[in-house]
Order: sequence, then C-alpha cells, then structure tokens
Amino acid sequence: MAGLVWAVLAGVAVAEPAQCTVTGFGTYDCELSRDGGGLTFGLPDGQVFAFALVGEGEGLGYLTPVDAGAGTYPVELGLMTAAVDAPGCWVGGKDDFSFCALVAQ
Repeated sequence: MAGLVWAVLAGVAVAEPAQCTVTGFGTYDCELSRDGGGLTFGLPDGQVFAFALVGEGEGLGYLTPVDAGAGTYPVELGLMTAAVDAPGCWVGGKDDFSFCALVAQ
C-alpha cells in the first residue's frame, strides 16, 4: 500500500515524443519519460539515461548499461548544470557528458 501511495504522490511518468541530443550520439527522436524530479530516455545503443534534479539548475545523470541485470547499479555521470543559453540542455557530467531533451510540440 505504501508503494501505491508513493506512486500517486510522486506522479506517474508518461512517455512523450521528444528530440534528444546526447554527447557521442548526436540528435535523434526519443521517448522522454518525466516525473516531478527527473527524466529518463533511451540512447540509440540501448542504454537508458536517467537524470534527477538535486537543486536549482543542478542535477545528477546516470547511465544504465544495455546488459544490466537485477542488482546492477547505474553508472553515475556526476553533477550537471543547466546550459546558460540552451533551454532543455544540461552540461558538465563525467567525461563532459551533456544532453538536451526537448518535447515535440
């Protein structure tokens, strides 16, 4: 029951068509799932990227490998900040990982 209550309070993530731009992959069509504190989307190679806000203009990025099994921890990409002149873009992760995610209109 507690899990159900948490899901309702946190909001249900809904996948939306979007354009994603990711370091090493360029720009591609993606399905973006957002909830109140973050987002997830797939990369062209099958990995899953997750981003969680931790403060105003700051968040943490994570990659889940393609072959991840139960109990596998995602790879932490580190602290990222909102790009100054590019809405929907975040920069500064490990190995200069950056991404943009813009919901299709």
